[in-house]
Amino acid sequence: MTVRVERTMTVAASPERVWEFIGDPDQRARPISVVKDWEIHDDGRATWHISLPIPVVDRTIAVETEDVEIREPEYVRFIGRSKVMRVQGEQELELTDDGGTRVTNRFVVDGKLPGVERFFKRNLDEELQNLERALREYLEVEA
Repeated sequence: MTVRVERTMTVAASPERVWEFIGDPDQRARPISVVKDWEIHDDGRATWHISLPIPVVDRTIAVETEDVEIREPEYVRFIGRSKVMRVQGEQELELTDDGGTRVTNRFVVDGKLPGVERFFKRNLDEELQNLERALREYLEVEA
């Protein structure tokens, strides 16, 4: 089973301001609750160390992530691979008529172990809410 989620939000900031957050791998990793630590490599890839509360996984999992398509300041797509799952994320930024930005988040998770997809099916909405909250906080602090 594959879990697919798409959510849209609108923020009162330009696409360039939103891109400062979305285009930064540190900012994308920080709000995700299962990401316990991460490393940004010199070549732009990142390793996310995630902890999933499922019975068959009793350790932190390294997920190797990389941006595979970037169109600054409007679109980024990344892929993450590990022994327990594959994740693809996309963030698309569009200027709204009032000068704000519509942010569309799309995520697809393919689990390789029992319980991975079930966990993300139950929790992916909350993770996207965490990302939205972090983006809004960033825009307020950095204004």
